Amino acid sequence: MVIVQGPIPLLFGRGLPLIFSPPSTHTWVRTLSRKRVLVEWNGSGMLLDLIGDRCAYISLSGRQRPEERQIIPGAQRRLFTPAREERKRSEELKQLKAIMSRQHSSILPGEEAFADFKKQCLSTENWINKYDSDGMQVWIEVQKNSVPKVHKIKCKMAIKDVSAATMYDVIHDGEYRKRWDPNVLESFDIARLSDNADVGYYSWICPKPIKNRDVVTLRSWQVTDDEYTIINFSVKHPKHPPHSHLVRAVSILTGYLIKPTGPNSCTFIYLSQADPKGSLPKWVVNKASQVLAPRVMMSVHKAGQNYPAWKQQNSPNLKPWLHPEQSTLATMDPAELSIQRADSLENVDELTKLDVMDSENSS
Repeated sequence: MVIVQGPIPLLFGRGLPLIFSPPSTHTWVRTLSRKRVLVEWNGSGMLLDLIGDRCAYISLSGRQRPEERQIIPGAQRRLFTPAREERKRSEELKQLKAIMSRQHSSILPGEEAFADFKKQCLSTENWINKYDSDGMQVWIEVQKNSVPKVHKIKCKMAIKDVSAATMYDVIHDGEYRKRWDPNVLESFDIARLSDNADVGYYSWICPKPIKNRDVVTLRSWQVTDDEYTIINFSVKHPKHPPHSHLVRAVSILTGYLIKPTGPNSCTFIYLSQADPKGSLPKWVVNKASQVLAPRVMMSVHKAGQNYPAWKQQNSPNLKPWLHPEQSTLATMDPAELSIQRADSLENVDELTKLDVMDSENSS
């Protein structure tokens, strides 16, 4: 029930309004059904019924017979909405929402997203430590329900011989990744979204009989005086749909928080929740991620040790992630992208497909 003043737009059924002016300036209105509204004022009131395009009333005492209902004086239909007009209003509303969405929201991460990511990286509450050795820790987030899902995993490494700035460059430099990452199949940037965001493609080799994976992600980064942050998540790109020979994986949230601890040392934190899709059981994915994470971190650390010498011989001043004006990527409207949900992708029975492919190749 709501209290209103002045003429009342009474809403019946699917929101069809009529204007009713009660004798009191303070009136209580309550919708009872699709075609009946209760109106009360100063201890009096009436039941209002929608009859066709007009509004009739019944006294609250209930003594009036249906045939004695009277048309309310001055009651006028403010808007008659047949199906065609209703569809028109619906389309206009959708267009308005689309315009407002473009103006006031974006798929690009904002300050809140970076702050939340940093909070997750630094928190230990609801995280279980699974590995702690030689300056490296691996944590998994406690699952809040019994429904199996891929773990959110966090790795923290104390690096004593590489600066935070160098580790940040290593993560960004796509050309260098092809040198140190033995699992990469193909990796390239697709388009620039803003000075601190782009969209890119990455595919990698998986051990047989598992099919190789690929992913399209939106990557965004932030640099402050005391830390470097990179986050990414999967998106749908109109020109880069899933390939038939690969399984499209999904990065729900992946990123890095790098904090300097000295001129040539840093704390390097990697956090990820990624679904490789396909037919792999969730428990296999979760167990494998805990085993592989320390190995990956050590590979990244070694890449950081070797990066300065490599970069000195390969366009040493070219760092578009630090100097946006150096970027040669085509620009793209972020509105053309949408978030890639894991449940919207097919769960490929990859083992069966491999058997079929092998039999076809041998015939």
